[in-house]
Amino acid sequence: MAAKTGSSQFMTNAPLIDTSSDATNQIVVPDKTSWKNLFAYMGPGFLVSIAYIDPGNFETDLQSGAQYKYELLWIILVASAAALVIQSLAANLGVVTGKHLAEHCKNEYEKATNFILWILAEISIVACDIPEVIGTAFALNMLFSIPVWIGVLLTGFSTLILLALQQYGVRKLEFLIAFLVLTIAVCFLIELGISKPDASEVLYGLFVPQLKGSGSTGLAISLLGAMVMPHNLFLHSALVLSRKVPRSVSGIKEACRFYLVESGLALAVAFLINISVISLSGSVCNSSNLNPDDQKSCEDLDLNKASFLLKNVLGKWSSKVFAIALLASGQSSTITGTYAGQYVMQGFLDLRMKPWLRNFLTRCLAIVPSLIVALIGGSAGAGKLIIIASMILSFELPFALIPLLKFTSSETKMGGYANSKIISAITWIIGSLIMGINIYFLVDHLISVLVHGHLPLVGKIFCGVLGFSGMLIYLAGIGYLVIRKNKESSHLLALTAPESREMERNASGYDGQPRHDIISMQLPQRPTTDDAN
Repeated sequence: MAAKTGSSQFMTNAPLIDTSSDATNQIVVPDKTSWKNLFAYMGPGFLVSIAYIDPGNFETDLQSGAQYKYELLWIILVASAAALVIQSLAANLGVVTGKHLAEHCKNEYEKATNFILWILAEISIVACDIPEVIGTAFALNMLFSIPVWIGVLLTGFSTLILLALQQYGVRKLEFLIAFLVLTIAVCFLIELGISKPDASEVLYGLFVPQLKGSGSTGLAISLLGAMVMPHNLFLHSALVLSRKVPRSVSGIKEACRFYLVESGLALAVAFLINISVISLSGSVCNSSNLNPDDQKSCEDLDLNKASFLLKNVLGKWSSKVFAIALLASGQSSTITGTYAGQYVMQGFLDLRMKPWLRNFLTRCLAIVPSLIVALIGGSAGAGKLIIIASMILSFELPFALIPLLKFTSSETKMGGYANSKIISAITWIIGSLIMGINIYFLVDHLISVLVHGHLPLVGKIFCGVLGFSGMLIYLAGIGYLVIRKNKESSHLLALTAPESREMERNASGYDGQPRHDIISMQLPQRPTTDDAN
């Protein structure tokens, strides 16, 4: 009994916080069509969009601007448009079916496939947390001159600080973080106005695709991975379940439409921030009148050196303000990673780990490689690790994206809300382009290592066999998910006939009420005095 009690301290299948008796915690959408309902749907898209302006995005934006000026701006445009379509599909899946993406995967695939998808999802969450760890370490270095490797270790304590702040409600914490990130965004926009980049060059880079060499391809993949993250698909499909949506045809259509609008607003803000960072970096670092110190910083630009870009706006305070915003960005992204991890674990394994333990384990897994690289390679090596982590996210994207596209295109699961042929074609083209760029980079990089590398013949043969075998496994996994037919069982909740809706509710156990387990994870409340007693 003692052992059982001890294990239950860390694992639980109960809601994290019971909100079933508190109607004020439920977000109820009025059962009438009105544009005012948009405010009831505001929240999930903005929480998801935090991941689009995290330290990983800042790092890849700064490097792409410094190295290739405005040539990779089109990647941000394409990635933002793709993100809007893909995130809206994730929201639609949750609204229509009452289940999030991880739960659908568990119901759809065999145990072995589910286990692999779960492992890949967890790896993507850890890869997403690595930039947060390094970004926080850079911020501490700028604020208190703490060595980067010590800052990496100290990021483990940010979990405890985050949870301490969460007792006041995650919404208040999110507003604070959003304000701080908005502050740095305004500074970048003002600095952008001072640096005055050539508008024609910016527009050319924004609308004319170009990739010059494997270096730009690698950065393009990093930009894609930093913009369209696999764990965000799991997160968004779950967050929408916190609303009580009217279970009528018009109610569900309105929910899907307003979630699209909300996601569009949130991603538009993230798009402008990313564009301003790249344009500023490209304008300043490619200027002809740079002083020697700034020119040296631009040659190997990373988050730890980027504050000089803001000195025209903030002067000597530039590094401090940038560090605070970087710290806020990293911690806000930690929130999304923690929630995504909760939903992934609950969906695939039907298990919920206590938030502090979930956050701490993910952070520990991210700290190990970050600490090793920071000790060996310093801040430059840590900056390169952010790029590698973003590339990992891009390579893993198909294993979350393909199930999402297949589920939302299935009339069995989505009924009349399934993707139209045009939307299906667009989404599959987007997915194919992402996978094509990934495969091109892998092949190009492998051939470059084999042809121009200084490895002995045996080493080249070994790398060639290992590399091409890995690519075949990667392609086989993608091919399996694409070719495999969906099961015929339906989780559809929005049917036109009332008697059909009643039958489906009885079968699925979902009655259109907001999911209390989702509400608990999204909106932790401060304990009351009565609860404590």
